[in-house]
Amino acid sequence: MARPADPQRRARTLAAAADYVLEHGLNGLSLRPLAAALGTSPRMLLYDFSSKEELIMAVLTEVRGRLSGMLADYVRETGASGADLVRAVWDWASSAERAPFMRLSFEVYVEAMTNPGAYSERGRAMVTEWLDPFGTALVDAPVGGPGATSATLLIAVLRGLLLDRFATGDERRTDLALERFAELLDWPGPYHPQRSRPK
Repeated sequence: MARPADPQRRARTLAAAADYVLEHGLNGLSLRPLAAALGTSPRMLLYDFSSKEELIMAVLTEVRGRLSGMLADYVRETGASGADLVRAVWDWASSAERAPFMRLSFEVYVEAMTNPGAYSERGRAMVTEWLDPFGTALVDAPVGGPGATSATLLIAVLRGLLLDRFATGDERRTDLALERFAELLDWPGPYHPQRSRPK
């Protein structure tokens, strides 16, 4: 009977593999260059993770956990709600520090859409992990109804603007669009074109 993988070594390898994937993405990922970058061998990677597919799922779970934890902590720390929370999360998510996480999220999002069999539920969760912290924070949000409905609507706007930002590099236009959306959330009544707009 083969010895079980060393859990401490596996955890170290997984953390380093997640760092590698955040830097390089998943497209064209090969075990040989990954192993070389981690100072190990393809054989040891397969020993610890049983298959390349299992390694990728473990990496996505690790990255998702990091991102979800950071976002949940940030949402709690801001103490913001409604439009102010949307503004705060936009600043957080669109920062250069979060760019590797966002790019990987979009890579998985597109792959899951074009190739539904590519990822298990663990993999597809990479594109839905924002719902829980937002659903908790937006129970009383003035848009879209309570909880997950509001979260889904707001995440769709944020995700679309983030995709635009990282694809085009146009920070000013996407910042202004987000601020325009936040203003809409602030309005107590119907749309009023005469209200001030960001310059």
